[in-house]
Amino acid sequence: MYLEYFGLKEPPFTLTPDTEFFFDCGDHREALNVLQVALQGGEGFIKVTGEVGTGKTLLCRKLLGLLDDNYITAYIPNPFLNPVALRMALAEELGIKFARNIGQHRLLGLITDKLVEYAAAGKQVVLLLDETQSMPDDTLEALRLLTNLETEKHKLMQVVLFGQPELDQRLAQNKLRQLRQRIAFSYRLGSLDRQMLGKYVYHRLRVAGNRQSALFKPAALKQLHRCSRGIPRLVNLLCHKALMSAYGAGHTGITARHIRLAAKDTEDTRKPGPRWITLASGFAGLLALTSASLLYAYGL
Repeated sequence: MYLEYFGLKEPPFTLTPDTEFFFDCGDHREALNVLQVALQGGEGFIKVTGEVGTGKTLLCRKLLGLLDDNYITAYIPNPFLNPVALRMALAEELGIKFARNIGQHRLLGLITDKLVEYAAAGKQVVLLLDETQSMPDDTLEALRLLTNLETEKHKLMQVVLFGQPELDQRLAQNKLRQLRQRIAFSYRLGSLDRQMLGKYVYHRLRVAGNRQSALFKPAALKQLHRCSRGIPRLVNLLCHKALMSAYGAGHTGITARHIRLAAKDTEDTRKPGPRWITLASGFAGLLALTSASLLYAYGL
């Protein structure tokens, strides 16, 4: 593995959403600000969308870690649930004990009682749902009905929706207009521009322990932006493979060539021109020799 070679304490470009590597700049900083302000204001629905790989799950986990004891959080990472399963999942997250054959009216009553209990104690309940573009229409409607629970002045539960752009298309349906109109704040995560991409790469390297300020050459960062389109997940993949390539060749810096070789082996990237095909074959051999390192880096 290349960690010691590049002065790293841990892999800097893994795909797991580790909040220690949260990039507190650009869109992610703005999105986090929007979420915190909206939650402080007691708004009912908040929505964050972004393309695949732009860091929505990491943002969600960062928000969970920042909310203090005034908040009670419920997190549902896979909301591909029917309305009954959604209510059960919420009840479990709130610590409610219930029989599996409980009637839905009774379960809703238990949820309401628990929300009222938290409100009386000065606590605000926040439900966070990831991948909500996959939530069925009838479940989205059931979610809206859950937010009807309120006191004279405050909602008993706030909901934060994280999803891909398809979520906006879903909410544009006329039958979901009541839910759409309840979204008080929304934010769209974009990709990294060239300047922000360089900061992102060196932020992750610093967190991982590297102090070499010029590890990635300017041309490498330019090529990295072109191949990854600024999508953080693809940036991570390409950087990891480029570090492997440089380590295997005994190089001390990452060049545009290392990025091009990595892009040839990575799905959904902008590919270099035909003249790099031969070089990519050599990189494939390197990958075969370092497969154990890949498994270690991604925790597989």
